[in-house]
Amino acid sequence: MPEPNPAPERRGGEPRHRRPAPLLFEPPDAAADPEHFFDLESIEDPRELLGRATELALAFRAAADRAMEFQAVAAAQLADPRRFDRLPDEAIAERAEWTADYARKMIEFGRELMRDRAPE
Repeated sequence: MPEPNPAPERRGGEPRHRRPAPLLFEPPDAAADPEHFFDLESIEDPRELLGRATELALAFRAAADRAMEFQAVAAAQLADPRRFDRLPDEAIAERAEWTADYARKMIEFGRELMRDRAPE
């Protein structure tokens, strides 16, 4: 399987690690079994297992990158000085469980994303 294009370079520091959100499309009874993970445990052929596990890893990486971009855009929107209910950087940091410095970097990243996506 060829290597995909690398994810865009991240800006700023890493957020504190949190427990991952439950994956909504996996049955609840399967999620309760710690050995169950997208039925990978049932794949006997190591080639098939490597291929499927790689597909999942790439999908999760892409999903994490995309979710981070949505976080940045939301942070930038919440910090927008034109909003009457604008939140200070520290309040955004608290809501997202970030440091204030990381929140400022994410706000700036979100502003860049919104500028890049704005129609000209």
